[in-house]
Amino acid sequence: MTTFKITDDKVGIRLDKVITDYLKDKTRTYVLKCIEDGKILVNNKTFKPSLKASLNDEITILDIEPKELTIEAKDMNLDIIYEDDDVLIVNKPKGMVVHPGAGNYDNTMVNGLLYEMEDLPEINGVLRPGIVHRIDKDTTGLVMVAKTEKAMISLSEQLKNHTCNRKYIALVYGEIAENRGRINAPIARSKEDRKKMAVDKEGKPAVTNFTVLKRYKGFTLIECKLETGRTHQIRVHLEYIDHPLVGDQTYGRRKVIGSLGQFLHAKTIGFIHPSTNEYMEFSSELPEYFTSFLNTLEEK
Repeated sequence: MTTFKITDDKVGIRLDKVITDYLKDKTRTYVLKCIEDGKILVNNKTFKPSLKASLNDEITILDIEPKELTIEAKDMNLDIIYEDDDVLIVNKPKGMVVHPGAGNYDNTMVNGLLYEMEDLPEINGVLRPGIVHRIDKDTTGLVMVAKTEKAMISLSEQLKNHTCNRKYIALVYGEIAENRGRINAPIARSKEDRKKMAVDKEGKPAVTNFTVLKRYKGFTLIECKLETGRTHQIRVHLEYIDHPLVGDQTYGRRKVIGSLGQFLHAKTIGFIHPSTNEYMEFSSELPEYFTSFLNTLEEK
């Protein structure tokens, strides 16, 4: 952890520029990502990069990984369902972390990707080569990976402009009365617990649309379609409407269904191909533990 205070010569300058100048060996894109992830704080609070520096503001930099860090290639037996010269689609299992982070530099999807191919674009940093987006460790399903800088830029722009088609299947507690719904609630890092996200009127816009697929006794199976892609968005939004995700040990209820993990599956992803400009869409089946539990609910 590093801290420094704003001096007279930095007053009135955008904080993202001040921090980039201070770190020297980091790019502005890298700094912006750290700000977004809550790894850089001002006066112990998250902030917008465009905020202007004030005298004696205290900047705290948490867990910035050294740029020279290298990640070891490892055979992870990745389930690659599609690959061409630009794009790769992985069907991620439960329990696999997408990219390395503090305390976990092995056995991630990135380790497996580096084993499968020689080069991946490092626009998002050495820890996230080719990673355009991610899903949580205990979320299963599809992740798209860029194999070239051109693909990285194209897919990232599509995500930023909310033109990617991303659908998730989720099992939640309680029987949702409405057949369809739209959750429009901004999300920010929790002020009470820095490891969590929360609905916050000062947060970034976040919209999740859902459709009820089936109701069970005490549970509802839904399809969620993202308009935005905030960290933990579906999980936070489901807790917000009082229908938390089954098995979610962070945002769910204390009762967890055995050791099965959370019931959230990234089923569908669609995007415009970076080179052909054609729309492509991929889907994956629910994992066995998910379908087995649904079968037990059918029997009740």
